[in-house]
Amino acid sequence: MCRWLGYIGDPIEPQELLYGPERSLIEQSRFHSPESPVPNGDGTGLGWYGRRDIPTLFRTAGPAWGDENLRELSAEVSSGLFLAHVRAATGTPVQETNSHPFRHGRWLFVHNGFIAGFAGLRRRLLMAVREDLFPGILGSTDSELMFHLALTFGLEDDPVGSLERMAGFVESIAADAGVTDPLQMTIGLTDGERLYAVRYASGGPVNSLWVSEDASAVRALYPEAERLSHFSPRARVVVSEPLVALEGLWREVPPGTALTIGTDVDERPFRPTSDG
Repeated sequence: MCRWLGYIGDPIEPQELLYGPERSLIEQSRFHSPESPVPNGDGTGLGWYGRRDIPTLFRTAGPAWGDENLRELSAEVSSGLFLAHVRAATGTPVQETNSHPFRHGRWLFVHNGFIAGFAGLRRRLLMAVREDLFPGILGSTDSELMFHLALTFGLEDDPVGSLERMAGFVESIAADAGVTDPLQMTIGLTDGERLYAVRYASGGPVNSLWVSEDASAVRALYPEAERLSHFSPRARVVVSEPLVALEGLWREVPPGTALTIGTDVDERPFRPTSDG
């Protein structure tokens, strides 16, 4: 299982969340847990929005815990919206182009999960990607292909709807091939204005996903926690696993749910559809 983190709010240094908390993303990447039985040492990535019109990417094939460039960079950058990811490979090579986030124009995408039977389904899924988008597939992961399928199904105009159409398409192709319960996924997606998050699986247990509660409420509950004092009331963090064990700080995202986070948090059911 991979792990990822998304932040939206007033600009902060990413290292505050990547390295600061007691169960930071970097700490999680090196240790086993009930949620992730293997360390996440097969790639690292950070994507953030700053001065440019498109987000900036830092990606490497190495483990996060030993990457001094990531530590330096995340302490220098200040951003109001970023995605970070630590990878545990599920059958595709460990290489930089397979590390998340993936980028297309203004969009960033991270994924935790897999497509069951991907090797046998890959050709049919690839053939469905829109021709002009196909050159953007630089790696070999199911995650990057899922992103490009969502782009094909209208992601730039309808982010959550396109993810529902992507999921429904994958499930239909898998059903034709006799693959049951093909999708396991939590997804982080952003265009630099809003942060989208999805928790879904075709069947069985669903990988975990959590969202922070209102930052002002957290400060009122825990005034002694200085590291929370500068977070704006609109700040939200979405994580695969909680970063700190503070009661009232985290809310588990229900399975089969999509979040749209901007000024407020909009929550809706996530329902895969075959309408493409």
